[in-house]
Amino acid sequence: MHEPLLQGRVRMRPWRQDDLEPLLLHADDAAVSRGLGTRFPYPYTRNDGEAFLAGRVLDLGGPVFALEIDGQACGGIGVTPGQHERRYSASLGYWLGRRYWGQGVMTAVVAAYAPWVMQELGLARLAAQVMAGNPASARVLLKNGFIEEGVERQAVFKDGVLHDMRCFGRLRPLPPSA
Repeated sequence: MHEPLLQGRVRMRPWRQDDLEPLLLHADDAAVSRGLGTRFPYPYTRNDGEAFLAGRVLDLGGPVFALEIDGQACGGIGVTPGQHERRYSASLGYWLGRRYWGQGVMTAVVAAYAPWVMQELGLARLAAQVMAGNPASARVLLKNGFIEEGVERQAVFKDGVLHDMRCFGRLRPLPPSA
């Protein structure tokens, strides 16, 4: 599986063992963790980074990539494919180090990754969920053809609080049935 091509200064590539130090630098940030699930903790420790790079948090054999800027991993993107009756769908997840927020980086990454992964995996649907308190991530999705489909109220318990999740979906047009 080849990574999708992306124009500009950002490169998507497989995670490597030598990404540990930059991963810790960018992931150990309360502001980054705030909008992500509990498998992305804060503080983000060396043990967390080692477990991630060993594939014990996500299957790194799938379409899960590091985002590299200036030769350094500073974020990530990937999908969790659906199983059985949901095999034509997947859930999208991504994060980016705070140093690169507000520069259009993630919008460009999702613009390249979403159509690529849908084609690569033969997906009809790509879903994403965003904590209600993360409007920047919702804007990334909306700019990339995702439609907001609703809200799962009090869906996630994190940092001692129940959070609503905004639900988004992007569909690939399918040929009409015969």
